[in-house]
Amino acid sequence: MIHYFNRNIRWSSSRVKAVAVFFGLLLLAACTAAGKAGPAAISGTAGSGGNAAPGNSSQKTESGAKDAEARPVIGFSIATDTFITERWNKDLKVFSGAAQELGADVIVQLSAGGTREQIAQINYMINQKIDILVVIAHDTEMISGVIRQIRNAGIPVIAYDRMIVGVPVDAYISFDSLEVGRQYGLAVSEAVPQGKYLVVNGSLHDVNSFEISKGLHQIIDPLVNAGAVTVEQEIYLEEWSFDEALERIGAIFEETTDFDAIICGNDNIASAAIQLLSERRLAGKVAVVGQDAELISCQHIVEGLQLMTVYKPIGKLASRAARLAMAIKSGQDFPPDTFTDNQSGTPIPSYIEKPIAVNKDNMDIVIRDGFHSREDIYRNVMD
Repeated sequence: MIHYFNRNIRWSSSRVKAVAVFFGLLLLAACTAAGKAGPAAISGTAGSGGNAAPGNSSQKTESGAKDAEARPVIGFSIATDTFITERWNKDLKVFSGAAQELGADVIVQLSAGGTREQIAQINYMINQKIDILVVIAHDTEMISGVIRQIRNAGIPVIAYDRMIVGVPVDAYISFDSLEVGRQYGLAVSEAVPQGKYLVVNGSLHDVNSFEISKGLHQIIDPLVNAGAVTVEQEIYLEEWSFDEALERIGAIFEETTDFDAIICGNDNIASAAIQLLSERRLAGKVAVVGQDAELISCQHIVEGLQLMTVYKPIGKLASRAARLAMAIKSGQDFPPDTFTDNQSGTPIPSYIEKPIAVNKDNMDIVIRDGFHSREDIYRNVMD
């Protein structure tokens, strides 16, 4: 059984459906695991105030105990400032399914109140005798202390999607954030080669935000230097949050809406920008870009309200992460694509997938991968 207690989350009506889908996916995964690997092969808690629920750990029947003991246990920690994002729903479902197929159990923990809660929940998983930890870090610097303790205890750590800074980890697996920013720059510079840009980056606590901005500027800075483009404002958010983006962009719009392009850290932020533009009858007149290929953003693209999104083949990344976790646990060779400097003094073996820019002309990429259905994407478009 899975229990979630999330009193610290700010709910918006536009995100309730995403939460319901997320819980449904977790329950489906748990039922699938029960049929394959004994009761409650996936368990998860989300505590408030750092309290975990020990009763949610995997339960093993007496007859199956011997076999169950041989199964590795992977702890998967997700920071909940983002768990209502559609993207993480898909990562978790694919990773959990792949890990089970490979013979592992997965304990999922959703930390409901930021980094402190995530640290408390990671400590809970250590007490559950996990064999390896996969982490989507809430704060890629603040979490380094507990990660050091885990590795000192002999538990390998994989940084998933977000690199953990200042402490060695066993592996890092993600998409190429620099390329995400470059794709932003290529799209907006082609659509708006002259004009005023607003840049709304993602979380200050996520190193990916800075990599995306770096990639963006590699493309647009020559236009800025030539005087064709001006970056009127560039801001960072505290969280990857629709509500925060709505507030921060709204405050900017109170001063001016004179922008030709808005570059957004992800599709949540892009959706906030489009909502605000719509309220001012400017939607479709300003080029907006984001990432993650969320359904609402794909719909916005075919409706002409968003210029592009960066699609990440999550199935490929998450299943590769499951294979990587099993290889590390068993000591098998799993050659990295490259090594990354995370300011720990130790080069980190890194596994990097390539993102794909998607616009109205190549939306079939998303459909062919089964990421979204054609019917859902074109739901609001008249034949």
